[in-house]
Amino acid sequence: MSLVQFNNVKFGYHHTSVIDNVSFEINQGEFVGITGQNGASKSTLLKLMLGLLKPWSGEIQINNKDANNEKINIGYVPQQIASFNIGFPSTVIELVKSGRFNQKKWFEKIDKTDIEIIENALEMVGMWHFRYHKIGSLSGGQKQKICIARALASEPNLLVLDEPSTGMDKESRVSFYQFLNHLVKRHNRTVVMVTHEKEEVEQYLDKIIHLEKGEHGVWRCLTLNSCNGHFGLVD
Repeated sequence: MSLVQFNNVKFGYHHTSVIDNVSFEINQGEFVGITGQNGASKSTLLKLMLGLLKPWSGEIQINNKDANNEKINIGYVPQQIASFNIGFPSTVIELVKSGRFNQKKWFEKIDKTDIEIIENALEMVGMWHFRYHKIGSLSGGQKQKICIARALASEPNLLVLDEPSTGMDKESRVSFYQFLNHLVKRHNRTVVMVTHEKEEVEQYLDKIIHLEKGEHGVWRCLTLNSCNGHFGLVD
């Protein structure tokens, strides 16, 4: 089942286009990597997908229901979150706990199941032992990890990550990719991730969306539907 479709999408800033004629499809239950060199408008592509930006032309379709006709819950972690200053009052566990609120009714309390999900999310990113630390006291990489944990705690059907492995060592990155692959293959979640570690993660990916510079400096879309296939320009 198709969750996201881009059809001949064009977008730019200040009257200058940065992506042109971009078309691709993301299906439910796929692990999708978005690659390209620095400045290739990968983050822009994610923002268009999430509706945070509107295309100049073309069409973007996002299904709000999955194959079981249930509402799609989207989790999004932007790139290099470092907006929590030293005085930010929340603790790690309080922030991650807030990721459960979209699963609750008004005034409904956090229960034992919620606590288990929160603990699992923090364990996954190696931050459980920091659960009572103030967010403002953490490093940039640690802040990135707890924002990923908050997104995971919301149990999203569609998880959108912009360079989530920033600040992780290689062992942590590989473990994280294996966990994402588990979400996709065992729980039928959909993961879309911007990454520069193509060699490390490509064995887990179902599809790669690669942005490559075309005429006049705009970025165009190439897709690899199988890790054993070849790139081909999407018309």
